[in-house]
Amino acid sequence: MPVRSLHSSVLKWPDREAVLSAARRWAATQAQTHPELMAIGCYGSYARGDWGVGSDLDIVAIVQSSDEPFERRALRWNLDELPVPAELVVYTRDEWDRILRERGRFARTLQSETMWLWARPVAELL
Repeated sequence: MPVRSLHSSVLKWPDREAVLSAARRWAATQAQTHPELMAIGCYGSYARGDWGVGSDLDIVAIVQSSDEPFERRALRWNLDELPVPAELVVYTRDEWDRILRERGRFARTLQSETMWLWARPVAELL
């Protein structure tokens, strides 16, 4: 998380590479906790490169399937290891495919901006 300098009231915010590096490490550990995980990416300001002090990390996770309702899925994921506040959305593979097929505004944003942080090897998906 952002830290306050001992001699100043200024917050030091981690830079983009520090945030993305931590997010990649975090994403790799999630596969152990969530065996249904297929891929994790980030979108938004960190993916575009226009982040700033106070920016959160927008994360999308794709899972094979889930019995949980969409609005509750992210609650099972621990985001505390990330160096900045983060918002996570978790889609099943079917939901992800449908979103991309429908080509709505959010789908276009995800397609153009998502920077994949971790993905299960293709051989494991077959």
